[in-house]
Parts: sequence; structure tokens; C-alpha cells
Amino acid sequence: MKWAEGIDKLGIFLYLAISLFAIANIYSVDEGLGTKQFIFFGISLVVGLVIFTMRTKFFENFAGIFFILGVLSLAGLHVFGTEILGQKNWYKFGGFTMQPVEFAKIGTALMLANYVSGPDFNLKMRKSQMTVLAIIGVPALVVLSIPDVGSLLVFTAFAIALYREGLNGWLFIVGFVLAAVFLLSIAFNPLYITGVLVGLVLIFILFNYQKIHWSVPTIFTIVGSLGILAGISFGTPKIMEKLPKHQRERIEVLYKGEKAFRDTSGYNLLYSKTAIGSGGFWGKGYKQGSVTQGKFVPEQETDYIFCTVGEEWGFFGSFLLVLFYAIYIGRIFYLAETQKNTFNRVFGYCFAGILLMHFSINLGMVMGLFPTVGIPLPYFSYGGSSLLAFSIMTAIFFKLNYADKNSLV
Repeated sequence: MKWAEGIDKLGIFLYLAISLFAIANIYSVDEGLGTKQFIFFGISLVVGLVIFTMRTKFFENFAGIFFILGVLSLAGLHVFGTEILGQKNWYKFGGFTMQPVEFAKIGTALMLANYVSGPDFNLKMRKSQMTVLAIIGVPALVVLSIPDVGSLLVFTAFAIALYREGLNGWLFIVGFVLAAVFLLSIAFNPLYITGVLVGLVLIFILFNYQKIHWSVPTIFTIVGSLGILAGISFGTPKIMEKLPKHQRERIEVLYKGEKAFRDTSGYNLLYSKTAIGSGGFWGKGYKQGSVTQGKFVPEQETDYIFCTVGEEWGFFGSFLLVLFYAIYIGRIFYLAETQKNTFNRVFGYCFAGILLMHFSINLGMVMGLFPTVGIPLPYFSYGGSSLLAFSIMTAIFFKLNYADKNSLV
């Protein structure tokens, strides 16, 4: 069929397969919620079909409006938001709730793609750097003010798209070093961390003394960098002290183990690991998981849904799900790179980056490799806002890809 040319069948298949498998697992946890998720999925399909009938220029032309609406919806949480599970990041309409941050990510991705594809964009120029920083930073700061630390982390995914468009890779190394110093300073004395950093710098200078172009700016950069890292190291304990107890414990669980907090922040992780480990290779079978059916893991249908897969479908089912996600995210990156249009490419990289961040953080969270921060597994965790928002991004990208493959330019 000629009309189907340009539709990425592999991508659509993986989207449907992951979403339907998710509904089955949510239904195993709670039949009522599984039915609701199926309804959300039906609504998402209808919205996706409507998006597929739109002209692609619509997303470019109205990117600014979507961005502004996204920021305003986030800011409105301070006045009209409803607090759920200790966070005021939801709107409540009767019996329905809506999490605006999921939709704000779409507006930010569209706005970033719109600006980067414009004629005035040049990432080497200060104006372009400040503009992209504002596009990402404004909604991120509003999210921080809520506060929603998990969603804030997802906004760093936009750096992947900017790296493709020329962002200096050294910024990723700097970010990694800053994060490493912060995490190490939680477990070790900041004085020891600072001493190691000074030692490493001295060793580097010793072996590269002749190659370094010594000048006042060079010396200032070295001393200033050490000062910043030392400041982070000594400031980390003070930051930890000011965090709410439950947030502090979620970080400390990574160092002390979930058993040290088994009655508080380590409870979810303890039973999540128990569920995943008890599944063995083939799993206990659908609706046969004792942890799942006993509802030992709070919010298991949302952020911790992966432990249901581990218990009922075992290592084999978990591996297949991870493989499907890996192929799907890789497919989005591949299709984004093949786009003729810059707007399409940047949006595709933003979309794939968001998926990658959600996937990595969520799986790290349920396996005890990352603190619990409330990040849903894309298409899989229960929630109409998350499923609809990811489905909208999916439909927009596959529509852009469809138009690109049928374009004569």
C-alpha cells in the first residue's frame, strides 16, 4: 500500500508491544488499574492518529505556544496543584489527575528543535548558547521549585540533542566529574576527597609539565577548578543535612543498603529486589508472583512495575523487555540521524534522549543502583499523563519521519 510507505513499522510494532505488555503487568498488580490503563492506551491511540493527520509544519509553527503553555502549567502547580505522595506536582479534575511536567517536556523538545533549526542558530556563539540554556533552564528551574528532582534529571537529556548539534563533549566530562565528587563526598571525608583531587592534579602536571602552556589564565583555571571541586566536596554534607529525611535516606540506601532502612526508604527497594530475584530464569508465571499478588511493594504499578516483570516473567522476560527498549530507543536515534530536516532530527534526538533517561533511571532505581526519585518507565508504568505524553511524542516523531521519507527534497 502506497500510503504506508514511510511508516516505520518496526518502531510502531515495538511501541505497541511494550505498551500492551505493560497493560498485562499492571493488570496483574491491580485489575482495576489495568483496565484504566487500557482505556488510557485507547485514548493515546486516537490522539496519535489525529496527530498523524496534521501537517508537519504545525509542530514547528506552534512550538513556542506549546513551550509557553508547558511552563505556565508547571508554574500553576504552586497555586492550583494537588499534593500526592508528598509532592505537589499534579492537577486534579474530579476523579482524574494530570502531571503537567510530562507534557512540558514535549513543549521544550519542540521549542529546542524549532530554535536549533532556525537560521540564526550557531552553538559557538554566546547568543545561541544563552538561548538554548534558557529554553531548557526555564522549565527546569520551575520543576526544581516544585520540587520534582526526578523530572529535573530528565531535562538533562536535551544535552544529547545539543551534543549532536555541536555541543562540546568536555561539558559531559565536567558534569560527570562534578557528580562523582558529590557522590563520593557522601561516603568519604571531604578532606580525603580534596587531598586525592590535589594529588591527581599534581601527577597530571608532573607528566605534562612541558606540554602545558603556562600563563596566568592557565594557573587561574587549575586553581579555580580545584576550588570548585573542593567546595562541592565540603558542601555535600551540608546539603545532605538540609534535605528532608526521606530524600536523604533514599540516597543513603545506596551506601548502607536497603536493610538499614527496611522500615522506611529501603522498604520498596528491599521487596523490589526480592521480587526480581525470586523470579529465577523463567519466572513464577502470570499472576503467580507472591510479592506482586501480596502487594508488598507500594506503588508497584507505577515506578516499581519492573519488579513485577522480574518476578512473574523471570530473567528471560526481563531480558526481552530490556532488549525491546534498547532496540526501540536505538531505532529512534537512528531514524533521527537519517532525517533531512534539522527540526525533525533535533526533536528525534530529544525524544530518544528522554526515553533513554527515563529507562536508565527507572531500572537503576528498582535494582538499587540509583536513588528512588519517582521516574516512570516509559509506556510501562501506570498513569494516563505519562502514557499519553510519551504517545504524543511518539506520534509526532513518526509523523515527522513519515513526512521526511515521502519528501522529494
